[in-house]
Amino acid sequence: MVYTVTFNPALDYIMNTDTLSADDINRASADEIICGGKGINVSTVLSRLGIPSKALGFAAGFTGEELCRMLTESGIDNDFIRLENGRTRINVKIRCSSEIDINAAGSEIPDKKLTELFEKLNCLENGDFLVLAGSVPTSLPNNTYERILNKLDGKSIHAVVDTSGNQLINTLKYNPFLIKPNHHELGEIFGISADSTEEITEYACRLKSMGAQNVLVSRGEKGAVLIDADGNTHTVGAVTGKAVSTTGCGDSMVGGFIAGYIKSGDYDYALRLATACGAATAFSKGIAEKEEIKRCFNEIR
Repeated sequence: MVYTVTFNPALDYIMNTDTLSADDINRASADEIICGGKGINVSTVLSRLGIPSKALGFAAGFTGEELCRMLTESGIDNDFIRLENGRTRINVKIRCSSEIDINAAGSEIPDKKLTELFEKLNCLENGDFLVLAGSVPTSLPNNTYERILNKLDGKSIHAVVDTSGNQLINTLKYNPFLIKPNHHELGEIFGISADSTEEITEYACRLKSMGAQNVLVSRGEKGAVLIDADGNTHTVGAVTGKAVSTTGCGDSMVGGFIAGYIKSGDYDYALRLATACGAATAFSKGIAEKEEIKRCFNEIR
């Protein structure tokens, strides 16, 4: 089973408008509400690829109730911990000639609720996947991901960590199955530009030597580089197309890699499916549907 954790989920309110002006009332030409949050995005991709998962995290207020209802309606199993105070945030995404995102602050998560999450994670069994994605909310200790992995240490859990900076580095001692920095995040970690394939490969190998089993570095329009658990290097180019939004592309790559690995056990296939999922989401208004993922996969050479 794959479990995803989203500490700070959201309802994303997406509005499309032809023009945007501060001097007049702006009217949307179309709008929609979707479930947002990095772990939720991973679960969505997995669902569309036929891989079951359970989405975990925290939900509050009437917006939290709607989030869980929408996930259940879309076929995504979920078991969110309900918070007594606050509400699950609503993020506003304005799509005009450019993207304007206004992300709200999340609800405060008290210690007793974090303990409830630890208890839920105790049910994970050998061979399960656990996805920890995004930054840790300010209401929680900065070492929360470390604490989770420490409590699971000794089990054969495939931990997937998709965060940045020290929060990522500090999890490497637990030998996560997969980490997925983008090339900018890789550069920030080591103070380099991380532009060339050679440089990305060198420093991805350093992250592997620090404990990560598989290191997947996304490069946007330049594709991706994978250093796999056997020390082999895989590269893949990008899929051509018109980008609609960058939101959720990295999460889609994570979901695609997990699905590809579960289906085949082959790192090259997992990388190709990850790249297809990331590109398909870039070309879509939300998280990509299965047919668009299939089209992008078939275009990868």
